[in-house]
This record gives sequence, C-alpha cells and structure tokens, in this order.
Amino acid sequence: MAHKGVRETSIIKNTNLPRTRQSITTDLAKLGLEKGMTVLVHSSLSSLGWINGGAVTVIQALIDVITPLGTIVMPTHSGEYSDPALWGNPSVPEDWCTIIRDTMPAFDPQITPCRGMGVIPEVFRKWPGSVRSSHPSSSFAAWGRHANYIVADQPLDLPMGEQSPLSHLYNLDSSVLLLGVGFSNNTSFHLAEYRSNKRNVCEAGAPIIVNGDRVWTIYKDIEFETEEFKLIGQDFEQTGKVTNGIVGSANTKLFSQKAAVDFALEWITRPIV
Repeated sequence: MAHKGVRETSIIKNTNLPRTRQSITTDLAKLGLEKGMTVLVHSSLSSLGWINGGAVTVIQALIDVITPLGTIVMPTHSGEYSDPALWGNPSVPEDWCTIIRDTMPAFDPQITPCRGMGVIPEVFRKWPGSVRSSHPSSSFAAWGRHANYIVADQPLDLPMGEQSPLSHLYNLDSSVLLLGVGFSNNTSFHLAEYRSNKRNVCEAGAPIIVNGDRVWTIYKDIEFETEEFKLIGQDFEQTGKVTNGIVGSANTKLFSQKAAVDFALEWITRPIV
C-alpha cells in the first residue's frame, strides 16, 4: 500500500486540477470521439492524471461520448493462461510446470481477471452490459450496439486473426483510441501479423471448459514480433492519418483501425532492400 501511496502522491503533484467525468468527456469529444462510433480502447489510468473516481469515471466518460448507439471494446487478455514452461519475467521452476498445468483453474469469462492490461479493462469487463469473448489468453470485452457481434465465436486457434474480435472490428471500420499508451500497445497490428503469413506458427495451451469438464487444450497461434509495433506506428503517423491530443494529462491518439491494419500489413510484407 505504501508504494501505491507514493505513486498517487506523485500523480497528484503533477495534476493541476482533479480530472472528472465531465472534463474527460470534454477532452474525448475534442479529440474526435463521437456518438455512435465503434472504438477499441487501450489505456493507462495513471497517465491521465488524478481522476476523481478512477477507472469508473473514465468508462462513464467514454459511454457519455459514444452512447449505446456506439460500441466500446477493450482487450482483456490473461497471459498467465498459457504453458508455464514458456513463462518469463518471471519464469517458474521446471518442476512446477506439471502441477500448474494440472491445477490451473479453467478460463471463465465471468471471473478470470485480466493480466497486465491495466485497471480500466479490468473494471470494464465487469461493467453492466459488457460481454467478453471466450479465448483463455486473448479475450476482448465489448459494450454497446455491436458488442455481441464483436466477441462472438472467437476461434481457439489463431485467436486474433480472421473471425476474431479484431477482424470484426476491421469489418465495422472501427477506430482505435490509444489513451496514454503508444503503438507498442496497439493489438490491432496483430491482425496484420496474421494476414502477412510472415510469422511462425506455434503451439500454445490453456485450461478451458469442454462439455462441462476442465480440459488442458492445445491450440495454434503465431509467434508475435511486437517489438516492431513502435516502428510501424511511427511510420504510420507519417501518413497523417493519426489525430493526436491530450485527454486529462495523457498523450492520446485516435485513428482508423482498418487504415492501421492495412498499413501494418504493407509494412510487414514490404521487400527488404
């Protein structure tokens, strides 16, 4: 608790006035968010400054702007639902792996928390009206008009490729909001990785419920190269298709998901001179 107190004290000192539902709503609208939009949100709560109400206030502000005529989507990934033999930062002893595989609770969209996604998605996945996809490691939560379509039938194999929430967002010509985070957090670039056929296919595993029973299931995925995302984003910004602004204290970006995916696909598959 002491560490959190020190961090919050620093945030308070660097915030001129408390951020509120109204002030965040105003900033989002000024950036370009509108009623009826479908938007995929990546976020850092601490980057916004001190907010009265925290993550709840941010979600309320997003809903105020987008309204139920639009759709809000957030990644709710749970990376610990994976093969412990592949874990790093931290890794676990080799003799733990069998025990972990045998006893890890099955993924449940209702109760399995996010991991490493931030406070806002964790609150959002439990928000009244939110629905969450069923993939054990790569789920998304959605609220609003197209929520059910976006999260429905996410495939176990290649979970962020075709027929995934990212693919459905692409079909809806959605927007992406990077709220206090950079392009390294832009999961939509993963869709371009799948479409490029430039990534190695690998096996992954996680416990899921099959016919009422917990089963450790092996599925196919690709080896991501997310270290390229920052470079792809920098080049994408040079096209002039990214709107930059400030929400609270956070440097924020808004852009077309389809334009970003198409650009990333060309970037990944470009000839290497």
